[in-house]
Amino acid sequence: MLETLTVGRSKRVSERARLLVVEEGSSVSLDLPSVGVLVIGRSPEADLVLTDHAASRRHAEIRTHAGHVIVHDLGSHNGTRVNGEPLTGSRALVANDVIAIGEVVMVIYGGADEPPVRAVLDVAQLRRRLGDEVERAIEFERPLGVIVAVGIRLETIAEHLRGIDIVGRLSPATLAIVLPELDPAATSELAARIAEQTSARCGWTVCPGDGGDSNALLAAARAAADTAEQGTARSAASTVTTIEMDGRIVLLADPAMLRVYELLKRLAVSALSVLVTGETGSGKENAAYAIHHYSPRAGQPFMTLNCAALQDTLVESELFGYEKGAFTGAVGTKLGLLEAASGGTVFLDEVGELSLNAQAKLLRALETRRVTRLGSVKEREIEIRVVAATNRKLADEIKAGRFREDLYFRIAGAAVALPPLRARPREIAVIARALLERARPAAQLSAASTAALASYPWPGNVRELRNAIEFAAATASERLVEPWHLPETVTGQPSSKAEPAARKLRPIGEELAELERTRMTEALELAGGIQRRAAELISMPLRTFVHKLRVRPQAVARNDNRPPGWVGECRTEGQEGSRRRTRLETG
Repeated sequence: MLETLTVGRSKRVSERARLLVVEEGSSVSLDLPSVGVLVIGRSPEADLVLTDHAASRRHAEIRTHAGHVIVHDLGSHNGTRVNGEPLTGSRALVANDVIAIGEVVMVIYGGADEPPVRAVLDVAQLRRRLGDEVERAIEFERPLGVIVAVGIRLETIAEHLRGIDIVGRLSPATLAIVLPELDPAATSELAARIAEQTSARCGWTVCPGDGGDSNALLAAARAAADTAEQGTARSAASTVTTIEMDGRIVLLADPAMLRVYELLKRLAVSALSVLVTGETGSGKENAAYAIHHYSPRAGQPFMTLNCAALQDTLVESELFGYEKGAFTGAVGTKLGLLEAASGGTVFLDEVGELSLNAQAKLLRALETRRVTRLGSVKEREIEIRVVAATNRKLADEIKAGRFREDLYFRIAGAAVALPPLRARPREIAVIARALLERARPAAQLSAASTAALASYPWPGNVRELRNAIEFAAATASERLVEPWHLPETVTGQPSSKAEPAARKLRPIGEELAELERTRMTEALELAGGIQRRAAELISMPLRTFVHKLRVRPQAVARNDNRPPGWVGECRTEGQEGSRRRTRLETG
């Protein structure tokens, strides 16, 4: 069942509205169409032609749409009055309202009033609409905000919304509000107002600063809302957590990664061995170091062994060390990794790459907590904690006979899985900006570059993202990093130090005109045809809006999705396809 939300404060006439026009003793009654525009003025081209000299050629218009009746002054010289008060811009009309132009009096009459309604989208519809708005915001570099409100009733947000705002339900008690053409400051103010007046928890985010796709924006706003206090609003930017660990800096913005690091902190205080799994480049070494950093062993050595690079013949010498003269080239004594790390933590990276022979030797050392250097018969005790990592599924490796089950149980006292970067889209933009700032402090990512980064699947995860940003920092001569500065593997387009000569750009005026047409059309439809309200919805000066509407009436006003008779026409039943023009005669 489709939900609807009552919005706005304008009223509507529930029955077919009629207009009684009285001029110098003569009168006529007109049926107003359910959808249409009635232009009033002295011009012969007006729909309702007046003879009063106080009327301008195009003085005012009455628009009807879905039962709403609105009068709008078209910048007339002598003005329009409604119920004796000067009309500024537009005004919604109800039964028995009186419009006066000079000596001409017009009365609206019809049925009772009721407020308009707006559909509330489900999750799938919301994501599609938000995706469309993100594309427009990035292409035309226009502002876009998103608010997620938790613990809110549907009807409580009606008074806060504009006609172009989009509402969707993420869960029974959680709403998402998409805010086209709303800048970050206004988005922040609106989120705070909604939270304060409804006692909800709100989170807000902006495009492309907090993400270049719908998933990232929704995730960011939801994370901010989840961490906000009751009756307050929090920005997505404020939820980014920076962890510094002895020179290592980790940025966390995705809720899943925040939970992972909370788990790592809890595991750190125990003596359990930990197995960290995840794709190559997903941050396994940082996770392993976090366990060491937050543990009682933090002041002791943290030793790393890349098992993938370890030759089978060197396993014993690397792990256990050797005495002078143990073999040709052993010119001195060397401590093995396990002995050197005694009291601290050993990180076995890509442990799944060890041969079965190496696995057996490692298992014995971990079980006995003793090592014997090559060329020696003396056993030496070791006191270490083991953290291992792999991008392989060790359960499958065990079934295939390539990994020892007993070693698996020895190193996997606890298991922590890291999600790939593509599963935490919120962090792509955050990490990319931080990497770029480190590489070139004055450089910034363009909106198009942010979108390109968001749409790429990142099989190499954070490591690949770091390489891409460093590449862009090196190739971009301008302050703004554009998509053509990114690696070809990311964008699918050749990279260059400047914009490719063969790249064809549309004239900027044409792109801006297209955006204006889109926004004006949407605003007119949502405002029920009221030019003033439509102009307010997109923050365009009324005179500019009216001028552009006149200059491009076909491009802006016509919309194939609107009912027949919408553009500059007053169509009534039995008169489809013809304009109704009424000239009032005196005498």
